Amino acid sequence: MLGTGTSQGVPVIACDCSVCSSNDPKDKRLRCSVLLSMDGENYCIDSGPDFRQQMLRENVKTLSGILFTHEHKDHVAGLDDVRAFNFREEKDMNIYCSQPVEVALRREFHYAFAENKYPGVPSLNIVPIDLKPFVLPNGVEVTPIQVMHYKMPVLGFRIGDFTYITDAKTVAEEEKAKIYGTEILVVNALRITEHISHFNLEEALAFIAEINPKKAYLTHISHLFGTHEEISEMLPPNVFAAYDGLTFEI
Repeated sequence: MLGTGTSQGVPVIACDCSVCSSNDPKDKRLRCSVLLSMDGENYCIDSGPDFRQQMLRENVKTLSGILFTHEHKDHVAGLDDVRAFNFREEKDMNIYCSQPVEVALRREFHYAFAENKYPGVPSLNIVPIDLKPFVLPNGVEVTPIQVMHYKMPVLGFRIGDFTYITDAKTVAEEEKAKIYGTEILVVNALRITEHISHFNLEEALAFIAEINPKKAYLTHISHLFGTHEEISEMLPPNVFAAYDGLTFEI
């Protein structure tokens, strides 16, 4: 888990609340992202504003691709820093994304797609995806899962017995069907009170209970939720508050 915070991260700039003032390292949350290591290859889901810091913290030396959930800045803003991997590995970075995300990336990082590119800009290979399963070059199958972030479609991803969902407020029944049987589920839970475009705690726990994984982890956590310790005390035995740097094997 590279980052488990909401769009502002935790602590929030200029905030003096008990969460933002906490000395617990688990209350320091960068923007949401996860690193998947599979058969010797690394893939990220999303590259937010903290991408560079996350790669340095985890000492990531190689990256084969990035899977994007959606085009909001807290999930795409760090894409420029993939150029370090371009230089090191001497190849384009594979970018797996939906058509709306591609439009946003071509707009926000227009210089990376220019006909006459400035030397040193990122080198990107867009791989279009939709709701059909696709296979990574290492042979691993990925199943996209569409969730709704208010009125915006967002992709979650299932890889084997692992499912990662962020920025969800509602999930259609046909998309839930793709998730059943998951052993480890990561899902967003912004805060205790209701939010227009994210699961709150009650909604996240209801969703977890319906899917019934062996373990579930909450992510995309805001400073309004509580400290890591406080959140942990609210959860059933098979549900945990994720934190930056958390690792697990599937």
